Amino acid sequence: MRQSKNILIAPLNWGLGHATRCIPIIKDLQRQGYCIIIASDGDALKLLQEEFPELAFEKLPSYNITYAKRSWLNRWHLFKQLLHIIRTVKQERQLTDELIKKYDLDLIISDNRFGIYSPKIKSIYITHQLKVLSGWTTKITTWIHAKIYNKYDEIWVPDVAGEPNLSGKLGHFSKSNKLKVRYIGILSRMKPKNLPKKYDVLAILSGPEPQRSQLEKKILNQFKTLNLKTVLVRGIVNKNKKVENQHNTTIYDYMTGKELEQLVNQSEAVICRSGYSSVMDMASMRKKILMIPTPGQDEQEYLARHLAQHFQIKIQNQHKLNISKKTLAKLHLININIKTQKIKHLFT
Repeated sequence: MRQSKNILIAPLNWGLGHATRCIPIIKDLQRQGYCIIIASDGDALKLLQEEFPELAFEKLPSYNITYAKRSWLNRWHLFKQLLHIIRTVKQERQLTDELIKKYDLDLIISDNRFGIYSPKIKSIYITHQLKVLSGWTTKITTWIHAKIYNKYDEIWVPDVAGEPNLSGKLGHFSKSNKLKVRYIGILSRMKPKNLPKKYDVLAILSGPEPQRSQLEKKILNQFKTLNLKTVLVRGIVNKNKKVENQHNTTIYDYMTGKELEQLVNQSEAVICRSGYSSVMDMASMRKKILMIPTPGQDEQEYLARHLAQHFQIKIQNQHKLNISKKTLAKLHLININIKTQKIKHLFT
């Protein structure tokens, strides 16, 4: 008879945020003695393999979600990928049954992977989007997402239940109290440390192409004009971790969680997307930030407005980006009480 419970954790590969916010959950469950198996694809899988080389890994089919070069075409571009997403979810359902048998699983935790669940064992779904903003189609996308997460036994929202909170109406809307929702606190793989400052500005890039590369080009061009010590992390996961220098900027392709934590602690200010995992990281690190929503991503645009309204966070439009010393001098941090919450009572 085996001693520990076997848990499958499966984050979506859409940027790195879903994978990074699973890291503190994985570490917490490891400390409690659970056996963890990780399943994902692409850069998310590579990142978690770097963080947890001792664990078992399974490769899942890729959603291969991309964005249009022009943000106003995004809805149509995503709609064209819908058939592929549906096929991928069906593949996930079949693979889930296979993984349950292979690892004798006791529990599934899916971070936004629609097909990773089973009626045979307890299945948990992680999301900060109980309400899915998509412009005039918001009611439809919210309804579709609800049809997905209602198949799970629990829904975990990485946020605090009360106010102020980070996710706003995405994770807190009128119907949420009728759901099987559990607010598990603000998740981050990073912790603030009192280290000597080495850089004036750190830019952390993430998210799907081509917007990631477009923002990188804009930031590097503007960093050239600043007489400041700057550093940029591309968010491209590879084994070589290439480092280069352009003018006054040090550029890293990728960093492990510990390396990035140190870099953030050594930086005065951070420029990043307003993706939810980045929001949680910066709130936890108590860093002054400038946020640049991904064009055409309603969720990021809403989160940026929410943070600007409730925490006075500075935001800029990618197409009108203007990084100056004056802008950097006016940055604020997200002032919120970070409550760490141990994941307990998984099998009740």
